[in-house]
Amino acid sequence: MLLMSNNPCHGALLGLAVGDALGVPVEFESRDQRDSDPVQGMREFGTHDQPAGTWSDDASLTFCLAESLAGTGPAAMDLHDVSQRFVHWLDEGYWTAHGKIFDVGIATRAAIGRLRAGISPEKAGGKRESDNGNGALMRILPLVFHPLWQQGTAVERQQLTQRICGLTHGHSRSTLACYFYLKIAWSLIQGDTPAQAHKLVREEIPSGLISALASEIDHYTRLLHPDFVLTPREEIQSSGYVVHTLEAALWCLLRGTSFAEVVLLAVNLGSDSDTTGAVVGGLAGIYFGAQQIPTMWLKELARRDDILVLADSLAVLLKGSGEPSGQNSNPLPRMA
Repeated sequence: MLLMSNNPCHGALLGLAVGDALGVPVEFESRDQRDSDPVQGMREFGTHDQPAGTWSDDASLTFCLAESLAGTGPAAMDLHDVSQRFVHWLDEGYWTAHGKIFDVGIATRAAIGRLRAGISPEKAGGKRESDNGNGALMRILPLVFHPLWQQGTAVERQQLTQRICGLTHGHSRSTLACYFYLKIAWSLIQGDTPAQAHKLVREEIPSGLISALASEIDHYTRLLHPDFVLTPREEIQSSGYVVHTLEAALWCLLRGTSFAEVVLLAVNLGSDSDTTGAVVGGLAGIYFGAQQIPTMWLKELARRDDILVLADSLAVLLKGSGEPSGQNSNPLPRMA
């Protein structure tokens, strides 16, 4: 096993995968079911009949994006490369936990079908209001480690977010959710607390949005309220709608005091438990650090060492040059 560090790339990818895997066995089950039988650790079988530690499409597509960004390098992004990895995942089980797909969202499947058919990446994602599921939010986190995003202006960051989000979800509401999420992640990387990150997005984002995203800001009124953390649990929804997922993830992050507490709060909200767990797991991994993820969960996590190698390669992208901090010194493959 590779040694973990406090590098935020380790925390982000491992945290996301752990949160995903905790939620997979109970996906689609109700909040009442979770209240009577709360998840406390990795489970096996359940909804998708998978071994303990199995992550789903949330982590798979995150890893496809991370691998493409790291392989392309710090000076550019290759949407066609990302697209082909997504197609390879759907068709051949690339970057899956055990070589097969068992879960994929309707909008994501449709968009990848368009990518496979040759539709340009900029036009593949659905643009209807009904296309605002959480399938882009669940996989967008690696973008925060790309120098083009980190060093860009607010407008450039929004445009980059839209390009990656739009591969599967082309509506501006999804892009805005992803932008909020990345800004929170970036704030945490800079050393802010979750409360400080929430304050930052409340104060900075609304006044600096491009027109397409500004038109969607009213859908995030509750999330932008200073007392959002005080929202009662019964008002926090955990469906597959992108606004609900972002709210649920931030609510759990603001309330939890450890990595374990945060992700278990999320998974035990019920419904789309794996995605809520994955989205907040990435943030909690950044904030608390990979070393604070329970050891038993990491031991059970599928392809843990592969994830660490990928995280090391993503860390190189963050630096812009140099060799990975772990064992893997080979460049990541590019897909034609």
